[in-house]
Amino acid sequence: MTKPPIPTLNQHTIVAFLQDIFERRGGEEYLGEPVTMAEHMLQGATMAERDGMDEEIIVAALLHDIGHFTSEFGTFTLQDTKDRYHEDAGADVLSGFFPTVVTDCVRHHVAAKRYLCATVPDYFDQLSEASVHSLNLQGGPMSPDEVTDFEKKPNLAKIIQVRYLDDGGKHSNMQTQSFAHFAPMVQRVVDRNFNV
Repeated sequence: MTKPPIPTLNQHTIVAFLQDIFERRGGEEYLGEPVTMAEHMLQGATMAERDGMDEEIIVAALLHDIGHFTSEFGTFTLQDTKDRYHEDAGADVLSGFFPTVVTDCVRHHVAAKRYLCATVPDYFDQLSEASVHSLNLQGGPMSPDEVTDFEKKPNLAKIIQVRYLDDGGKHSNMQTQSFAHFAPMVQRVVDRNFNV
């Protein structure tokens, strides 16, 4: 699949750019799960909207795995033997346009899995096979010192919310809203960031 040239990204073009990524590449397999990449992210955003969460959380859930599409290291597979750091790739792309709460949720959703494995007794048992595999590549459950450091993050509660939405977005037959449905909300979050 040929990648179109990257447009000049700004406050007014970033949402269309992200929607184009969803439309071109959203049908790709999601790490051995029974959903596509787009379905996974749209499910998280749909659940967040349904539950009345803040717009920043809905948008973070929608975009949390965008780094699988942007990382120069390629996408994760169950055959990988090292981490590809999609969370950093995604946060780096979004950081010029979205508020810190959104980029923190994107950047730390992997660390949140490691944190929950270390602090919530039955969390690990609920992970899918692909999540367990990626957990092992990402360092496994956090050490006590890592837990202490992670708990200092100013947006910790929201990062954890997005992590649970990530875990929940793996249903093979869930009806979701489209990216177009969320696009006006994404634009509002971007605009608020520029108008602070």
